[in-house]
Amino acid sequence: MVGTVDTVGAESVDLAREAAEVEGPGQVGEHLGVVAEGERVVTHAFECLHPGYIGWHWAVTLVRVPRARTATVNEVVLLPGEGALLAPTWIPWSERIAPGDVGPGMLMATPDNDPRLVPGYVAGADPKTPDEAIEIRAVVRELGLGRQRVLSKEGRDQATDRWLATNGPDQPEARQAPAPCSSCGYFIRLRGELGAGFGACANVYSPSDGHVVSIDHGCGAHSDVVEERRGIELPPVLWDDAADSGESLFD
Repeated sequence: MVGTVDTVGAESVDLAREAAEVEGPGQVGEHLGVVAEGERVVTHAFECLHPGYIGWHWAVTLVRVPRARTATVNEVVLLPGEGALLAPTWIPWSERIAPGDVGPGMLMATPDNDPRLVPGYVAGADPKTPDEAIEIRAVVRELGLGRQRVLSKEGRDQATDRWLATNGPDQPEARQAPAPCSSCGYFIRLRGELGAGFGACANVYSPSDGHVVSIDHGCGAHSDVVEERRGIELPPVLWDDAADSGESLFD
């Protein structure tokens, strides 16, 4: 239980202010009060004048040894009060990173327990223990028999949802397209399970060029959209009556 406020410590307002001024020169305002922290231990509070710390206050803790006539400074800190301007709650980088954040030269480690991936075991290998799984991965890596990890069902489902949201059948260009991507000559179908519903666009004039599109996506740059007349027809050349001269009327 906290005892009564130590008289010597409580009266050492100037000492506490000087200590706060050392940490924040010119940023110490009026004295807000003093509280007992323990036997012969008190904390003085001063208003913080720094514009970046609205609602905060300087807390200077003083202590006094038994039978001493003066107090000494224990610590000086800035503490937030009610309604103080605080930094947002810390969010780990793995939860802050967004699609497209990885730039040139940056590395993003994939965790071992990433639900989007499963071990790419070869020949139907099914490890029974963690040590056996490590051994199989080592064989895969050393002999080059396949990829160590491949997309899981969850990983494929997440990719499908993203691709449909950006280049699926519900986009305005798809609803107004003359035909779906599946019938376009610029459509390159993916391999594997995702190839049943997706491919890549290879039309330089399409807004989806170089992107994964669904088979029922579409745009106005479909390969079957052709002009009725190709090229440019030049007007006939006019000649004067003296055709033998070979001079054009435009000369």
